[in-house]
Amino acid sequence: MKYNPQSKLSKAHFAEYKLEETDGMTLFIALTKIRETMDADLSFDFVCRAGICGSCGMMVNGKPALACRTLTKNFPGGVIQLMPMPAFKLLKDLSVDTGNWMNDMSRRVESWIHTNHKPDISKLEAPMEPKLADETFELDRCIECGICVAACGTKLMRPNFIGAVGLNRVARFAMDPHDERTDEDFYELVGDDDGVFGCMSLVACEDNCPKHLPLQSKIAYMRRKLVALK
Repeated sequence: MKYNPQSKLSKAHFAEYKLEETDGMTLFIALTKIRETMDADLSFDFVCRAGICGSCGMMVNGKPALACRTLTKNFPGGVIQLMPMPAFKLLKDLSVDTGNWMNDMSRRVESWIHTNHKPDISKLEAPMEPKLADETFELDRCIECGICVAACGTKLMRPNFIGAVGLNRVARFAMDPHDERTDEDFYELVGDDDGVFGCMSLVACEDNCPKHLPLQSKIAYMRRKLVALK
């Protein structure tokens, strides 16, 4: 889809491009070729081209995915329809503003260690049990691509819903022994219908997560912790 919301003359429309598929072609490669040879005005986001930065999320035949990790050969019909991800501010064409949304989410869930302990950089950080460290750092693999948000039915109905990425972030700090916040503190952050109790467990977030994070189990973990406080 092509559309520039900053131009009064622009109207949302689908533009059709035809390419000869090559071995190993991804949507990122296809879009780059289109921009270089057919439409220099086409806008989409990318940085790493390796599924690490999370910049190239878009709707691919109705499902959110990373363009750099999506092979064109997976669409045997040869027709691929691309649209910008919903729930985020549209910048132009396939480019959306996930950065400011993620920044606001981080502030909303207070995404940093809360402690009264003053760190001494000359000493080693307090150790964690290896199993707990693995579980905690597993959640840090989130690349903030926004795919879980775009796939979420609750987010489309509740604009203020924090989404799986926000609840995953809360779970990460709730598990971290360095964070001194209580369950009551986390309840104040996400203990409502725009937080953990708004999730309808449709599982689309986990089904589409490019990093295969255990999003639903961590949302359930937070729900069990906080429901006892209601």
